[in-house]
Amino acid sequence: MGVDLGELVVKKRIEFSELAGKTVAVDAFNTIYQFLSIIRQRDGTPLSDSKGRITSHLSGLFYRSVKLMEQDIKLIYVFDGKPPSWKSGTIADRHGVKVEARKKWEEALKEGRLEDARKYAQATSTLTPEMVEESKELLDAMGIPWVQARSEGEAEAAFLVTNGKASYAASQDYDSLLFGCPLLLRNMTISGKRKLPGSNRYIDVYPEVVSLQETIDALGISRQKLVWIGLLIGTDFNDGVKNIGPKKGLKLAKECNTLREVHEKSKAMEDIALWEEIEEFFLHPEVNDVIIKFGRMDKEKVVKILCGEHGFSEERISSAIEEYIKNFEEKAGQAKIGRWF
Repeated sequence: MGVDLGELVVKKRIEFSELAGKTVAVDAFNTIYQFLSIIRQRDGTPLSDSKGRITSHLSGLFYRSVKLMEQDIKLIYVFDGKPPSWKSGTIADRHGVKVEARKKWEEALKEGRLEDARKYAQATSTLTPEMVEESKELLDAMGIPWVQARSEGEAEAAFLVTNGKASYAASQDYDSLLFGCPLLLRNMTISGKRKLPGSNRYIDVYPEVVSLQETIDALGISRQKLVWIGLLIGTDFNDGVKNIGPKKGLKLAKECNTLREVHEKSKAMEDIALWEEIEEFFLHPEVNDVIIKFGRMDKEKVVKILCGEHGFSEERISSAIEEYIKNFEEKAGQAKIGRWF
């Protein structure tokens, strides 16, 4: 869900070729939810193996990661840790939405409305602890490092970028900016043609970069005031103020000098103490200072996990791995030759 800052931020389209040689810290939960939502059969049923275990997340992680690595993009997946207590309301709300979506999905299936069924099914996606462990196991086999955040994955990814261990943080949510991420990369794992809901039209989705510094400069505010705007319009940790959107939130933030003044002027119903805790959480999140080690693709382990355990096509998986290894070795060879000229 995240905070709705889309109409305020400064963003620009970027080509994958511009990401070559760069390291990207990927918000794992955000990305895996995308795979669980998008990678489904025509009636909305997620991909699953012969034992009925969902495999959409593994399919997305493998094929999308390989495609990105073939373009010389280094990936670090960052997994959420323990959520702050204020997020419990958001989690409960999301659960309620999923329960209602499941009812609508089942109704649409009974009535033969497959397009509606798929739409409702996408809103039922649930990431289980088992799926998280399966994802980490696959990433290990692929030689892709992953980080376990102390709390929010976006905070940890922002920290990796701020400290030069990654060039970008990849997520669909703008919360990364509130956590101080200098460069946010959106649409990296969902680029390509996407069907518009409720129509037969398709649009092209491209990766885009959002610059924190360019955004706050253009808005004439500080990062702290960007956090205030988030609190006004609502974040994953609070509901925000009724009838206040991004533009009205910006106006209020620019008029005020303290968070308490923003709270009073907006006539917020939420406790100021909650706002102060959330502000502190965004500005000074708890993170892990980790050492990142990139590995090598272990074809046997990947095939064992995907094909032996979950019934993926060995021919397709092997072909994708061999193509990646071929491209990797060619680029490594070119780099060695380049050192002589």
